[in-house]
Amino acid sequence: MVEKKAVNGGKNGNSKDLKSPWYTWIFRLRIEEFTALVFFFPMLYFTFKAYTFFKSIGDVPNVFVGDVQRVFGIIVAVIITLLIIKYRPNWTFLRDSLPFAFCIAIYTNLHDTIHFANPNDIHHHLISIDQWIFGAQPCVWAERFIHPLLTEIFSFCYMLFFAFAPAVALTLYLQRRKTEFRAVMVSVILCFYAGYLLYVLFPAVPPRITLQHLFTVKFNGTPLADTAIAMINVLPRESRAAFPSLHAAVTLISLMLAYKYVRWLFWVLLPFCTGLLLSTIYLRHHYVIDLVAGFILGILAFIYGPRIDAWWNSRRMKV
Repeated sequence: MVEKKAVNGGKNGNSKDLKSPWYTWIFRLRIEEFTALVFFFPMLYFTFKAYTFFKSIGDVPNVFVGDVQRVFGIIVAVIITLLIIKYRPNWTFLRDSLPFAFCIAIYTNLHDTIHFANPNDIHHHLISIDQWIFGAQPCVWAERFIHPLLTEIFSFCYMLFFAFAPAVALTLYLQRRKTEFRAVMVSVILCFYAGYLLYVLFPAVPPRITLQHLFTVKFNGTPLADTAIAMINVLPRESRAAFPSLHAAVTLISLMLAYKYVRWLFWVLLPFCTGLLLSTIYLRHHYVIDLVAGFILGILAFIYGPRIDAWWNSRRMKV
């Protein structure tokens, strides 16, 4: 009788875990945690594919050595996150913040290895589109405005890219606005991951490389510009992270979220964000069509990020 009652109890939902579909473990994670897991394994594969390729020819660039080291750092961070979830569930800030760190780390590795995932470049199409729209290449046309002071300003704005979204999120967190904080984190993280996927589907070399034969002026001789150039030169020439522009997407969504939740911060960020968007052309990092695609991605992430998170959370409540 006791055993029979226990079985019947399971039918009434008291032993739900015994009847749950195999995939319910997925919804025990947050959407940004699961997405990081999905992207981690392809990132792991292409990182070691790139490393072994260069190892086989006897010359592993430092950037790929760093990618391998970053993989082990991500694994350690994942273990820490799992321990926090299990033993310190009240450490909400760390659990909320670590997925953004995963996102940036995965972004960096995928950024370096896109050519190993998809060698079918599309930058010649992007060049043609810009030429058709403007009758010239905007990056080349912008050379007439090059000035050391302007180069320093744009280099500074470009370096602030990873600060905009965290600034909005941290402000909301300090204001104890947890719901809005989550909306910012999830929307921005999903925007990044969507951009990674598009990078792989549409690999494109940036104009600073494809159009270098057309440029007549170099950026050098000023402190910030020289630092930015040194950072860019670390990237492998196989880098294909041009389309869409995540600089445009994440900057726009950061501005929209700031305008929605922290209006005063929007006005603080606006000049720097504007400078960053202009710098993508001035500093030859993107084609204009990259920015258009990035704006569309940012708007979609702004609209659907919180909706996807809400749907995911509704499923989590059922497991």
